[in-house]
Amino acid sequence: MNNHMTTSPTWGLKRDITPRLGARLVQEGTHLHFLSDRANIVGTFSAQAAQALDAAFPALITKLESQLLSGALDPRRQQGITVRHGGFVCEADTLGSHGYVYIAVYQELS
Repeated sequence: MNNHMTTSPTWGLKRDITPRLGARLVQEGTHLHFLSDRANIVGTFSAQAAQALDAAFPALITKLESQLLSGALDPRRQQGITVRHGGFVCEADTLGSHGYVYIAVYQELS
């Protein structure tokens, strides 16, 4: 993963935290698919933080998929949830979109 991207438009949930990864994930049942052309990084992660994010990201996705399975994350209604793993926070919401999950991922503040 690049530790700095400057593409438009900005994807994912809008937050005032930088650096952050924003993305629109595609939902297929209880599975989520990450498409790199529907993601961007706002700000700059250090090389170490980018590597840690690469390692934590699959676990964050698995946790989001569990939230879909339990119904806590519902494709038919807007309701934000938060999951954490490996020093990162992932805020997620379907925004009632029936097929997408919007996320913002950033380092947990100590």
